Amino acid sequence: MSAPLHAERQGAVNAALDPETLEVAPGSVHESVEGWVPELASENELREALEKAFDYRGDVAITKKDGSKIDGYIFDRVTGANLENSFVRVLPRDSNRRVKISYAEIAALAFSGRDPAAGKSWEAWVRKYWEKKASGEGDLSLKPESLE
Repeated sequence: MSAPLHAERQGAVNAALDPETLEVAPGSVHESVEGWVPELASENELREALEKAFDYRGDVAITKKDGSKIDGYIFDRVTGANLENSFVRVLPRDSNRRVKISYAEIAALAFSGRDPAAGKSWEAWVRKYWEKKASGEGDLSLKPESLE
């Protein structure tokens, strides 16, 4: 017996999510965390906050348990079985060195920096393009705007 063909499966697919009938596929909603200072009362809350920090495109202020602070961009993270084996890698704002911080060392977290890509979605760009075109503005091109 072989697997059903795509055409045979179509009746079983949820009609609301069927790509053959959708005009536009549903996207994901990005939660705004800019300025958020999460409470890190439990291991699970710390892991969730660091996962959001990894997805965040702005700077994050990390306060370590020894009192030192690092403000920068989280560009990598590894989640292990416990906090000691999990870590984030940060590009500090004031340096080009990369810093590796264990989850177990983190006392506080704050989403300090502005998200440079906020409001820069494809839909927003297309809307601005058509507004400029409708107003007769010349020199329109299909090049993206700078994020800064």
